Amino acid sequence: MIHVIATVELNAGTRERFLAEFARLTPQVRAEAGCIEYGAAVDVASGLAPQVPLRPEVVTIIEKWESLDALRAHAGAPHMGEYRARVKEFVIRTTLQVLEPAT
Repeated sequence: MIHVIATVELNAGTRERFLAEFARLTPQVRAEAGCIEYGAAVDVASGLAPQVPLRPEVVTIIEKWESLDALRAHAGAPHMGEYRARVKEFVIRTTLQVLEPAT
């Protein structure tokens, strides 16, 4: 299994429009072969001391894939290219953490 944490940094005031586009994309991604989990999350105040400061212009995408091959196929899927074009004006930068279970 492969875990992906994608951190999407957005231009000020664009988070809701980005999330609307992400919601349009989500059913297509979840239907892809090898997709186990795919969803967006935003920071919430917890009151826990170790929590980093809230990031109002960041969306974290949490993914699980059956394999690296499934993740690579996802990255090249036509609907992903269309989605990237639709959100291009909202996104400053996207970074990925690609992980595998340690045990």
